[in-house]
Amino acid sequence: MSSSRLLSSKVRPVVFGLHLATWYATLFVGAAIAILYLTYYMTSASLAQRDAQILQSKLGEYATAYRRGGLPELTETVRAEQLTAPERLFVRVIDRGREVLVLSMPDGWNPDLLETASLQFPNGAVVQVGKSTEARRDLLSRFRTGLALVTLFIVAIGLAGGWLVTQAALEPIRRLTAAVQRIVRTGRTDQRVEVQEPQDAIQELTTLFNAMLDRIEGLVSGMRGALDNVSHDLRTPLTRLRGSAELALRGPADADRYREALADCIEESDRVLVMLNTLMDISEAESGAMPLVREALPLGEVLERAADLYRDVAESKGVALAVESDPAALVSGDRVRLEQVAANLIDNAIKYTPRGGRVAAYVRRTGGRVELVVEDSGAGIPADELPRIWQRLFRGDQSRTERGLGLGLSLVKAIVEAHGGTVGVVSQPGRGSTFTVSLPTPA
Repeated sequence: MSSSRLLSSKVRPVVFGLHLATWYATLFVGAAIAILYLTYYMTSASLAQRDAQILQSKLGEYATAYRRGGLPELTETVRAEQLTAPERLFVRVIDRGREVLVLSMPDGWNPDLLETASLQFPNGAVVQVGKSTEARRDLLSRFRTGLALVTLFIVAIGLAGGWLVTQAALEPIRRLTAAVQRIVRTGRTDQRVEVQEPQDAIQELTTLFNAMLDRIEGLVSGMRGALDNVSHDLRTPLTRLRGSAELALRGPADADRYREALADCIEESDRVLVMLNTLMDISEAESGAMPLVREALPLGEVLERAADLYRDVAESKGVALAVESDPAALVSGDRVRLEQVAANLIDNAIKYTPRGGRVAAYVRRTGGRVELVVEDSGAGIPADELPRIWQRLFRGDQSRTERGLGLGLSLVKAIVEAHGGTVGVVSQPGRGSTFTVSLPTPA
């Protein structure tokens, strides 16, 4: 990786983190300022409402005094309050001739900061009550100063918190990035990213990323295994092919010998092609890369078509082949591939069943799935070989007398599992074997 690309890969997460932190801080600070402004507005309105209630309450008291004794009583009440609380409120009483009867104005009050309310009586007299807003304005001024300091503090917390939250949120992404960079740098796909709790969207992405690595590693391992098997098992047929050609060339010129050597070479070439194609099919099926044309199809029909291919073979060998199908047993699968499965199982059963024996193949429905069962009365499989019969190119002691590649059962297992099914075998030496394929029904 060049230095410019390395620098770019380090700078991009930082820039993204700054953007994310900025957005977080902006939203956080904006919401906090809105809350503070609403608090200030409600406080200011509450104080103003309180002052208005005081003025209205005082006007109510003066109205009561006026009803009790008229203007003289009202005047006397105001003068009495001047003696007991001379600095509480501004009060002015005016008769109907606009003459000021009583005036109470605390010293030092600014008339411009006076908030008043008035009440006119039936005889034309007016009483005015006022309250200075200086104390309220001073309180709100100190409140605004405090809000400004709190806002600065919130901005600092928002920026710091945004950066910390962003760093924590980006940590899983950094781990993903580091894992990808290690894979690109080393070519190894066996490394995984740690999934932490609790599960969130990023942790789910990490889980999917690890699953993708598992899939990739499986594909790579399957390819390597296929190449290893091919390189190992091509040696024998290629050696025989080369030996046939060399023997023909070393001897005297003879058209019949050349023809025989060419026939041997063609046979070995066909054997190699069959092996290669089968190994590639197995690798594709095991890796999930095999294309499957799925459809709802009757498995019994598939079994009948596969059995028709081997009726002559069974008859020539003296083996009874019985097929029983259920037309209503539907599966979801690829017709061609499932015919390969049925044909390989029937071929395998006929091959290892002696003359006079019997092979039975049938389809049945059980537990919401459809099963294909192939039974034979052959020699059976030893217990120590049962776990290995699905391996590629494995051939047991009894199978070495029969011509084959040792790939049939491996292909069966790979195709069945690619369809989401399972395959198993029950066998006892001397009593035959029973192979069971279980496949899902159409959704």
